[in-house]
Amino acid sequence: MATPRPCRWTTVILAVAALVLSTGAAATAAPAGSGATVQRQVDVYLAAHPGGVQINSTEISYAGGAFVVTVVRPAGTFASPDCPAGWFCFYDRTNFNYPRGKLRDCGWQDLGWWGWRDRTESVHYNLSLGSVVFINETGATDTAIFTVSTTKRTIADVYPNRNRADYVFRYC
Repeated sequence: MATPRPCRWTTVILAVAALVLSTGAAATAAPAGSGATVQRQVDVYLAAHPGGVQINSTEISYAGGAFVVTVVRPAGTFASPDCPAGWFCFYDRTNFNYPRGKLRDCGWQDLGWWGWRDRTESVHYNLSLGSVVFINETGATDTAIFTVSTTKRTIADVYPNRNRADYVFRYC
């Protein structure tokens, strides 16, 4: 027996409405989640990487602000290279997904000082001069694995060098 036409349209409309509501909720959900969830993520990060000071709802400062990690992407923003001016940033996931670490000092720096060795999957250079070489410790010698600079500011996926950077050297 065929379903009367009004019932078929009602079924279609309800199915489409359910689909729109379910995907719309996911698309508009804040990446950072609720305030309690964000604070929990910050607390977990600090427990795993002690020595930092929480400076706002999503960021932790180390060494008096020399290194800043943003644990979760700010609510309402989407994955993109979003390093603030005057910093170079490295992301724990490809395509600029968080957590994000940021530095600006010149010279050699050990990413292990902040628990960031072997964690870089994408990078963004947002400084007006210089460049940064990411370095892998390979025993007696070190190997430069990739560079970002004023001429190549972003790398959305550092493959095949994901999670291999141990140090950085910023040329100023």
